[in-house]
Amino acid sequence: MVRPHLGRHKKLMCGGIAALLLEVAFRVLEPWPVKFVVDAVTTSLGADFAGSGPAASPALLIVCGAALVAIIGFRALFNFLATIAFALTGSRVATDLRSRVFAHVQSLSVSYHASSRTGDTVQRLIGDVGKLQEVAVSAGLPLIANCITLVAMAGVMFWLDPLLALVVVIASASFLLLSRVSTGKITVAARRTRKGEGALANTAQESLGAIRVVQTYGLEQTLARQFGSSNEKTLREGVLARRLAAALERRTDVIVGIATALVLAGGGWRVVQGAMTPGDLVLFLMYLKTAMKPLRDLAKYTGRIARATASGERVADLLDQRVDIADTPGAVPLSQVWGDFELRNVTAAYTPGKPVLKDVNLTFMGRRRTAVVGPSGSGKSTLVSLAVRMMDPLSGSVHLDGKDLRNVTLASLRCSVSLVLQDAVLFTGTIRENIRYGQIDASDEDVEYAAKLANVHGFVSQLPEGYDTTVGKRGGTLSGGQRQRIAIARALLRDAPLVILDEVTTGLDKEARAEVLKGIDLLSRDRTTITITHEPAVALTHDWIIWLEDGTVRFEGTPTDIREHPVYGEWAHAGGSSEETSAKGGR
Repeated sequence: MVRPHLGRHKKLMCGGIAALLLEVAFRVLEPWPVKFVVDAVTTSLGADFAGSGPAASPALLIVCGAALVAIIGFRALFNFLATIAFALTGSRVATDLRSRVFAHVQSLSVSYHASSRTGDTVQRLIGDVGKLQEVAVSAGLPLIANCITLVAMAGVMFWLDPLLALVVVIASASFLLLSRVSTGKITVAARRTRKGEGALANTAQESLGAIRVVQTYGLEQTLARQFGSSNEKTLREGVLARRLAAALERRTDVIVGIATALVLAGGGWRVVQGAMTPGDLVLFLMYLKTAMKPLRDLAKYTGRIARATASGERVADLLDQRVDIADTPGAVPLSQVWGDFELRNVTAAYTPGKPVLKDVNLTFMGRRRTAVVGPSGSGKSTLVSLAVRMMDPLSGSVHLDGKDLRNVTLASLRCSVSLVLQDAVLFTGTIRENIRYGQIDASDEDVEYAAKLANVHGFVSQLPEGYDTTVGKRGGTLSGGQRQRIAIARALLRDAPLVILDEVTTGLDKEARAEVLKGIDLLSRDRTTITITHEPAVALTHDWIIWLEDGTVRFEGTPTDIREHPVYGEWAHAGGSSEETSAKGGR
């Protein structure tokens, strides 16, 4: 998961490792001035130990003090350099990983996004990747340094006194046995905590995203209770993980205390026997304290590492989601597009075993305006997903200008389509930026020209900041008609040969509907247009009408043909809903 992003940071990582090794070297040297001073002082006081060295003198004491300051200074410098190197590497890798995960999520199919929970996905993308970065910098670097230090100091301790050095081995083995039992439980608790936090994020996102419905229906207390219940459960799991980690830390302190006591007693006896000098014992105790630090840190960071492990699993699980829609090997870009769109024996489904379209054959002729009508659930919106290849058919094929969409690149296909939905999607930003999403490199003049064609310029010019007015989330600060006209301006700017309109006039008042229809008329002129609608007044303005019901084609013809049809003619003449006519036809 992380390895692919490490390659381009090799130099920084190598520099960090070099600084880390130098920091460890100076950490190993740090106790030696203390040993020389202790031995020199004990010799000056009359003690006679083999290899105790010269007696204390002002020059010796000054040299040892200066050496200690220099060693500590260099150790601090290299520790700083290593910390910076690894922090930069961690931040850059986390940035690359987050971008990779975001791009992967965007490439997943509509069926995945329809079933996934947006709040949990965002939590994985932001929170879980952040946890990985945090632990890599705050726990990973100290653990690496301390483990290298443990190995280096264990070697020196075996050289000083192999018998006492066995205490370090026994203490380390005891810690590993204890941590093996505790780590699994801590990881399970941390995994549940992260999952609970993801559920909390999803509940908050859904509630705040539908705040008008929540407040209108008085659901504040109900949703607050749901959030509170999940919050309490997550709290309990988090407390359990921290309690287990704290227990491991305290047991580790006991192990380190016992090891220190054994070295103190055994080393004191070895000094009395003349096998060691007092300076050797002090040196050994200092090494022991430093060598035991990795055990304390492992216990201290176990909880963080467990949470990072759980976060890593959640990010990896997201990356493991298969991309259903991607460029096939040998896919070629579309060149000049006329706009003939066909479905050949297409069966499509969102859920296995429940087809939405059943062996459908349809032709949308180039430069012709076609309305697709029918009751809800008949498969109208599935046509939209097939046209922009947000889904592939289970059987059959979809063609544009005779080319199977699976054999052309996604980028070139989607550049050939302008899509306007019932819920006009606007992004947080200015009106100018939202229109420019139709063609990113468009000039301000092109943006304003498209806005004028879509009847946007009139209301925008009355705003204090004009085209630089910031719209709220999903365009919540604008009316439905204004949002639709901006979406039409975006589509006009795109200037694509295939236009798809999905219930764009639904829910608009008479005045807004009239303005939007003017924009649609201009947008659809000389373009292949597929309009999904349930409004007869809109459908009858088109060149061709298709009636879908139960995933099959029940009618195809001109507005004149449908007016004369024995079943659907009543819908056309009376202007009733497609659902009502469907029910009458069924009887």
